[in-house]
Amino acid sequence: MRITYITAGAGGMYCGSCIRDNTLAATLMAQGHDVLLLPMYTPTLTDEENVSADRVFFGGVSVYLEQRFSLFRHTPWLLDRLWEAPWLIRAVSGRGLKTSPAELGELTVSVLAGPNGHQAKEVDKLVHWLTHEPTPDVVDLSNSMLIALARPIKDALKVPVCCTLQGEDIFLDHLDDPYRAQALQLIRQSVAYVDRFLAVSDYYAERMCRYLGVPGAKVDVVPLGINVTGYEPRTSADTTSDRCVIGYFGRIAPEKGTHLLCEAFHRLRHLGQYATTSVRIAGYVGPEHRPYFESLQRQVKAWGLEDDVTFEGTLDRARKVDFLRKLDLFVVPAVYDDPKGLALLEAMACGVPVVTPRRGTYTEMVERTGGGVLVPPDDIDALVVTLAGLEADPARRAQLGTAGAVGVRSHYTAIGMAESAIGIYENLVG
Repeated sequence: MRITYITAGAGGMYCGSCIRDNTLAATLMAQGHDVLLLPMYTPTLTDEENVSADRVFFGGVSVYLEQRFSLFRHTPWLLDRLWEAPWLIRAVSGRGLKTSPAELGELTVSVLAGPNGHQAKEVDKLVHWLTHEPTPDVVDLSNSMLIALARPIKDALKVPVCCTLQGEDIFLDHLDDPYRAQALQLIRQSVAYVDRFLAVSDYYAERMCRYLGVPGAKVDVVPLGINVTGYEPRTSADTTSDRCVIGYFGRIAPEKGTHLLCEAFHRLRHLGQYATTSVRIAGYVGPEHRPYFESLQRQVKAWGLEDDVTFEGTLDRARKVDFLRKLDLFVVPAVYDDPKGLALLEAMACGVPVVTPRRGTYTEMVERTGGGVLVPPDDIDALVVTLAGLEADPARRAQLGTAGAVGVRSHYTAIGMAESAIGIYENLVG
């Protein structure tokens, strides 16, 4: 099949959606399908080989200029190429291109207005380019924030249009009023122009049917999948026999509950019998979350735990795998309903048991794989008790780790994700 994916860059950070889209595209390519992965806003960043096109539509610089200055809504397309070069967008992204919903309400509404918004010229550029490329069998939009493209693409190409659902409610919920209500209304108006919606989890399928008013009959679940190559289950050589290492990997942000992990570790130390336990934390810190991160560092130092709680920054794939394989427990005490849980899959693939709240997609991942323990949401006492019990029971940790490694390879592989997606596309095409 010939498939065109339109994905959204994330402003220079490793983004779960970018990684998922790239993994799916690469896997389908390896299976012989003709796949085009087109970035929007910024180039995508992934810790695997990047298979996206070296062209960015709706470039972040253009979108910003068109929003702020009416002159740029009418400049010739040829002139626009001056500030649409991927290298320039990449450079601007590295200097903090805004991605925070609190600062992007008006712009979000304008983009969702599609041909009626300030970025109408960008819609025309994309559609014009697509009509001069080989016509795909199907087009898949990476999330519902791109849904304004559905109707123009269908009108121009006369092909089915799908829309993947993978976490956009988090962004929408943080828009200031009245922009949140306006954005939701615009998305709901475009639902009719999408042939199928592809949700990344059972939880998120149900969530978005309610949230966006998507008919359940139009939604399929394509479970998240990872390329398990390299994520080999840890061995005794990866462990430190006299220490239990608890780890977290992902965005460092309040909603991820990184502060709860630090608090739980602080309480464990006060129990007096966990002197050899340590915590390792790694992941991206966005500009908007820098104060939160610095407050964590100060609190850890105030507790006198700065030697036992380490912050290791953003990791590439090789360093990430090495980081995960050296953990005895992986903890994500999130305070929101995560639709994806990519890091959980990566940890379990390495044979590391996970501890996480019973919420969002975490519940189905842990229950389906058997690779961890679920605790009540927002219950730090339960988290402390669970960590203490697992710290004292290496055999239980080993059993959970083995189950998780097998479970991920049974239910959450890139190949399985690709097979699910291609089945849906083929049914649409007939």
